[in-house]
This record gives sequence, structure tokens and C-alpha cells, in this order.
Amino acid sequence: MKKHFDTLIIVGLTILLTRLLISSSTTVPEQYKTEFKKEYGVYALELPLDIDFAGEKVPMHREDVRERLDRELLINTYWQSNTILLIKRANRWFPLIEEILKQNGVPDDFKYIALIESGFLNLTSPAGAKGYWQFMEKTGEKYGLEINSSIDERYHVKKASQAACDYFNEAYGLFNNWTLASASYNMGIAGVNRQLKKQQVNDYYNLLLNIETSRYVFRILALKEIFSHHEKYGFHFLASHLYQPYQTRLIRVDTTIENLVDFAIANTTTFRELKILNPWLKNNTLPNKSRKIYDLELPLEQHKLKRKKYFVHESLKVREYKTDKSFEKKIEAPKRERDSLIFHVVKKREDIHSIAKHYGVDIAEIQLWNEIDDDFVRKGQQLKIFVERKGREQKTK
Repeated sequence: MKKHFDTLIIVGLTILLTRLLISSSTTVPEQYKTEFKKEYGVYALELPLDIDFAGEKVPMHREDVRERLDRELLINTYWQSNTILLIKRANRWFPLIEEILKQNGVPDDFKYIALIESGFLNLTSPAGAKGYWQFMEKTGEKYGLEINSSIDERYHVKKASQAACDYFNEAYGLFNNWTLASASYNMGIAGVNRQLKKQQVNDYYNLLLNIETSRYVFRILALKEIFSHHEKYGFHFLASHLYQPYQTRLIRVDTTIENLVDFAIANTTTFRELKILNPWLKNNTLPNKSRKIYDLELPLEQHKLKRKKYFVHESLKVREYKTDKSFEKKIEAPKRERDSLIFHVVKKREDIHSIAKHYGVDIAEIQLWNEIDDDFVRKGQQLKIFVERKGREQKTK
């Protein structure tokens, strides 16, 4: 009897499992399709109403111009991993490059050229261009960069940025137009000048150019737009996610360094750190028979580090953006008589995003109420939060 009963149980379980398998094979794909249709979506982008390069207006009323910008905005918005890396690296290098541009009278927007040329990586192009500014050897030497078997200053961020400024000013002197000067960085001054004369036009947007140069300025404009309004394009990050500027000290040398490993150790650092901060040094030695002066950057000693909070570059701070023909209303702090003020003490693992979500307020509101420019909050920090009194209509998103 027991044996018969066990057999019935086994048969019953077999039938049940078979039905489940048949059911799952038909319902799971249908459920997946339903959820996919509900959750998945790729959205076209709302183009900016107006945008400029170095103060020179982009003719956004022209359909072809809008399409060219749309292409670059879509590529950089939906290539999320690459663009978020660009944002992180730019936070480190923009301050240095901006200062050099300013000293040379070159508009701030030219910093995006280094970004699109190299992504702030010391790359070598198939044609042999090197460094953040992607100089060819002859061009680099023309603008004062030292390039030999031991040194390649195309990898020297400060000197290469200065050389780039010299180029931009020379190009502007010829074209009297910053947009054309930027395009010439890709095509060459002679190449752009030749096409202007051949086609009998005087601006970039009316030139018929090769694909790469035709896209060049629009790649700059796309990154400028995304950086300026990164939340609009779906890029969110904390200050702690961004790569911080190096804190360094300079050591000036005017003699040969026979062994850079020994030199690094003698100066309380490592060969690796020395090479990271001075990628223009090609080998393990620095020959210097002419007694030329070189400035080597080394990490700042630990006890001299002064960073108290994370640095966020101005272009990466949250700001308003145009949604139609007017700016969104500026956020105003609520009146005390209408809203209740509470003080929130930041707990471990909390960030400004989770706090804003918890209280049903905007991140920008928390920044405004507490007079903070970035989105970094630390454990133990006290934040002012205005919440609606009970009984009032709940805030809608």
C-alpha cells in the first residue's frame, strides 16, 4: 500500500512539474515582452534653442546645422560610459587648461578641443599625433615643443597647452573667426584657407568639408552642451565620483639625472608616480648636457595635502537649462510660515540624492537652502530641509 502511495506521489509531481515547465515556456517570454515594451525606451533629444562657440552664434535656424548637432548630441548622450569618463577626467584637467587659455587670450571653449582630441588620455593616433592636444611631431616642434629620444613635450600638459594657444592665436589672426580657427586645428590653417577661397564663403557653417572636419566643431558643441546641462542629458554623479586635480610640488633640475628611479625614491615618491605626473620623460634617465632647466612635478607630501572637500569644476555644477523659449523658474527658498524647517544630520552611506528622495524635495533645493555649490555631503553634516506641513497638498513631481 505504501509503495503504491509513493508511486502516485511521484506520478503527481511529474505531471505538476511538466505543466509548470510548459507554462513557464509560454508565459515567461510573454511576460518578458510585456515588461520590455513597458520599460524600454530610447528618446530623441530636445536641441538647445541657441548655442555658441567662443561667443560666435551657431545658426540653429538652419535645418542642416540642427541635424549635424543632433548627431553629435545623440552619439555622446547614448555612449554613456565614454561621456561619463570624459566628465570625470575633465574635472581634473579643465582648471589647468583654462588658466593657460586665459593667459593667452584664447576663449574658454577651446578647452573642449583637448577633450575631443584625446579624451584626456595620452594617446598616439594612427598618423603619429601624440598627447592631450594630439600634435604631430613637426607641428609640435614648430610651436616650441622639445621632441627627441629622451623627451617628448607633446605629453607635457602645460607646454602642449601653451603650444596649442600659440596655434589658435595664429589661426585667429588669419581668419578673424574663432570657429574657423578651431576647425583648422583638425584640417590645418592652409587647408581651411584654401577651401574658403575655393568655395567663396567666409564662415565654417557654409563650407563643404571632409567628414571629419565637418563634424569637428559640432563634436565640441555637443560636449559643451552636455557638460553645461549634464542632468538634462541623463548624467548624474556625486562630487566624490569625479577625478580630482593632482596636488603637486615642483622640483627644478638643470643637470643630468642618471636614474629616475633613484631620483624618485630620494624625493619620497615612486618611479610610477613620477612618470604619471611627467609623461614627457620617455626613458629612465634625463640627459642634460646643455644644463637646460626642467621642472619636474612630484606628489605633494601627505601632511601638506589641503583638500577638505571634493572639487567640482564650474562647468559640472547643476544649473538651469532652457526647455522651451524661456528659462525655468528659479528655485526660491520657501517661507517659514508656510513650511516646516527641520535639520537633517547626514548618516553613513547617505548622499544628497537619497536625502532629497526621502523628503520629496529637489537636490537643487537642498543646495540652495544650505548654500552649497556641489552635491557632496559628509557623515555628520547638518542640512536644513523645508518640508510641507501635514494636510497640505502633497508635492508632485
